[in-house]
Amino acid sequence: MENHKEKILVVDDEASIRRILETRLSMIGYEVVTAADGEEAIEVFHKENPDLVVLDVMMPKLDGYGVCQELRKESDIPIIMLTALGDVADRITGLELGADDYVVKPFSPKELEARIRSVLRRFDRNGTSGIPSSGVIHINTIKIDTNKRQVYKSDERIRLTGMEFSLLELLVGRSGEAFSRAEILQEVWGYTPERHVDTRVVDVHISRLRAKLEEDPSNPELILTARGTGYLFQRIIDGSEAKQS
Repeated sequence: MENHKEKILVVDDEASIRRILETRLSMIGYEVVTAADGEEAIEVFHKENPDLVVLDVMMPKLDGYGVCQELRKESDIPIIMLTALGDVADRITGLELGADDYVVKPFSPKELEARIRSVLRRFDRNGTSGIPSSGVIHINTIKIDTNKRQVYKSDERIRLTGMEFSLLELLVGRSGEAFSRAEILQEVWGYTPERHVDTRVVDVHISRLRAKLEEDPSNPELILTARGTGYLFQRIIDGSEAKQS
């Protein structure tokens, strides 16, 4: 329907992985640019303006965590981290720094391709059931622009990643309804129920959202914990109406 090819930046110090991913991703329709270390990744990012970054963790000069931190200072670009680290806590670190998802090495290229499609799809959605597909929703001091996928708090724009916005959109669109972590993983990340995924992916993103939106993240009033279930957004009452833009 359009000629624009989504551009992916693949960052990995292993030349064989760069070649495999460049070949496979190009074959399924993406434009691919590569970098061999963290410093080069920052340079290529600024030069090429990619749509998504596939980012290895263990690299010379500047590791993936450092690259993720630098990119998040200026961009909401989707980031999928590749990690060979065995400790789950190390994977969670990447999410806490702003990564949208991760894939563990050794990985199946098909699995990475599925993750890329799922993350990029977050930017093509036309809205979630319960939220106007064209409009603005107000909740207390929070304003959510569903067209521009932007969020404001007391008229100040709050930078959210695509996955953070999609998570917020899901919860707000069905406010007052509790979602399990597995349901959130399926709805937002596209993980099917039979796949074993660390549900802390959800917990970290909820924590990031609370830190950005709540007056007191340690005592949240908007994004609530549903004991024994997962999470829900406070039920929207009459004073918190959605209105068309």
